[in-house]
Amino acid sequence: MEASKPQLKFHSPSPKMALAAACGAGVLWGTGALVVNILVSQYGFTPENISFWRFVIGAIVLIGIFGRGIMWSRLRPLLITVILAGTAMAGYVLLWFLGIEQMGAAVPTLIALCLPPVIVTIIGIARGQETADFQLLLVLSGAITGTVLIIVQHDATTANNDSYSTMLGVVFSIGSALLYAGFSMISGRISIALGAGQATACLTIVAAAVMGLTALFRPLSWPTDFPPQAWFLYLGLVTAALALLAFSWGAARLKPTALTVATLLEPLTAVVLSALLLGQHFGSLQWIGSFLLLLSIWGLGRRASTKGKN
Repeated sequence: MEASKPQLKFHSPSPKMALAAACGAGVLWGTGALVVNILVSQYGFTPENISFWRFVIGAIVLIGIFGRGIMWSRLRPLLITVILAGTAMAGYVLLWFLGIEQMGAAVPTLIALCLPPVIVTIIGIARGQETADFQLLLVLSGAITGTVLIIVQHDATTANNDSYSTMLGVVFSIGSALLYAGFSMISGRISIALGAGQATACLTIVAAAVMGLTALFRPLSWPTDFPPQAWFLYLGLVTAALALLAFSWGAARLKPTALTVATLLEPLTAVVLSALLLGQHFGSLQWIGSFLLLLSIWGLGRRASTKGKN
């Protein structure tokens, strides 16, 4: 009798579909970035308030759809991991928003989104999960360079910030990057064990509970006017429930490097929407950056397909 084959940590009959799911999450988060900017700049909502209701609405939707499928026998061995991952999920979103509040969108977004692929790649190589070949390094450098070109030209608000706000914004952004990298490395394991829907529901419940603790420092209030209410519902339904579900599904089938690079579509989406809806200029460097980012993601798809055939 043949010995049973060990279960692969990352598996997928269609790596391109998994990559598309992660890209979809990044695109949806990019629309959310624009909404968050509107809620902060036009209506004066705090990052804590926005994050809390985003996760609460997402949790309600996900519990309604996947709650009955959650099995305690499967969740119990992973309970501490789920709590840590949900806390990291809440933390990286909040710290990123706080960084933006201190010094504008450009630098915090660069740090919070560009640093995680580097972190998870280094750790993946050290663990033997990634091969440090020329193709991987080319894809990674192209994606990060493209993201830098997209964001830097889009926002230069840091020039008017004092040194304390700048330092605080950088600290918040690095903290966000570290938490996002950690979340990306463990979310796949949770999704494989529980299923993407159940895993996302559990993680979002934890994130909502963690964000609720911020009420000890700042009040958390539901908006009373219709436009903000609609934006809050959009953030919860689309950028929390749907986007996190797509992210979890992709996380179970992709390595963390591919997962974090794919979600770099978030700033590209935000910049494109700002150009289309708010009339902001889309410069030549941003076109070059967009091409490099999309080319890198295409390279990831080819690499994943090649690895899957070997």
